[in-house]
Amino acid sequence: MEKRRVVVTGIGTVNPIGNNAEDSWKAIEEGRHGIGEISRFDTTDYTVKLAGEVKGLNFAEKFGKKEERTSDLFTQYALYAAEEAYLMSGLSVSKEAPDERAGVILSSGIGGIGLTEREHDRGLEKGFERINPHYIPMTIANMAAASIAIRYGLKGMCSCPVTACAGGSNAIGDAFHRIRDGYEDVMLCGGTESTITPVAVGGFASMRALSHATDPDRASIPFDAERSGFVMGEGAGVLVLESEEHAKKRGAKILAEIVGYGANCDAYHVTAPDPEGEGGKRCMELAIEDAGISANDIDYINAHGTSTHLNDAGETKAIKKVFGDHAKELKVSSTKSMTGHLLGGAGGVEAVFCVQAIGHGFIPPTVNYKVPDPECDLDYVPGKGIKADLKYVLSNSLGFGGHNACLIFAKY
Repeated sequence: MEKRRVVVTGIGTVNPIGNNAEDSWKAIEEGRHGIGEISRFDTTDYTVKLAGEVKGLNFAEKFGKKEERTSDLFTQYALYAAEEAYLMSGLSVSKEAPDERAGVILSSGIGGIGLTEREHDRGLEKGFERINPHYIPMTIANMAAASIAIRYGLKGMCSCPVTACAGGSNAIGDAFHRIRDGYEDVMLCGGTESTITPVAVGGFASMRALSHATDPDRASIPFDAERSGFVMGEGAGVLVLESEEHAKKRGAKILAEIVGYGANCDAYHVTAPDPEGEGGKRCMELAIEDAGISANDIDYINAHGTSTHLNDAGETKAIKKVFGDHAKELKVSSTKSMTGHLLGGAGGVEAVFCVQAIGHGFIPPTVNYKVPDPECDLDYVPGKGIKADLKYVLSNSLGFGGHNACLIFAKY
């Protein structure tokens, strides 16, 4: 089967450092993080006080109050990011002129957990047959993908990979292969999440996965010896992918090319990654093989870099095993130091940053990194980003259950 080239023609994001791609990138270049005190609920009885919240987003102004009332926050973030990506791409698909060769693959790890919490409380108070009649379609994890497809008349494959923190990257990689292998010409893809809720934060805190830091500058600190857990983030990242032929035929501006995708499983533990990084290692190798390049061709890695001890140490081992001596020359950073960890939305947002890194010739920093860890001895681009001509960029996503997904983007 002939493998078609696949390009990126649109990007969109909502996240703790910006409500669009331009503002988010400005924060990246300035090394500003979006971590602060949780405002969504009272944290008096919580040991976890900080999160990366989306700020000042007026969904109703753009999409209407009815859409706001009948869609959960994770879907709202996805629609907002998809709108930006769609408009940037210049596509003209609509309900009036639908396209059966255009689709959506968009991940959410947990879906509408906040709504579930609220409606459960309402059910206890008023009876469970009196909860919101929109509850089921609002809360199921696939509804963000479906809502995008409905809005733009995208009648090709529409799916929602639920692979924890690897989901956003799985969605983009699966969409890439769908186009490459000829099933669709256009895909909107990425990830979305909204889990800054009492139960979600409490659940992650009870398993000791979250940082208990009270200083926002020392909370999400990937690869730092003083890291103590990840900081919950929220938002969405969406890409428009097209076959090169389709994009060129309509005169679209091409932002980057996607050339490689790897996906596998540690098959090790429900939450802990393989401490030797073997699954992540093989996943990166699969992506490099898929791209048809050498490991030495990679210029920059946007690491999974969660700020947990096990992830950062294991991912560092995996990188060293894949790249050997080249690992010493590689720039590796974690943009989660600025956004926190968006779970199923992480891979989508970080893919947006990778495309921007190529376009702007700039490597994002790992902000607030201060204390070196002997187990983490690569160049993590501490504090400030670096200007660089980037040809190939690798993005890692490693999720609970041992799910791994790696993407490779290239300068077009």
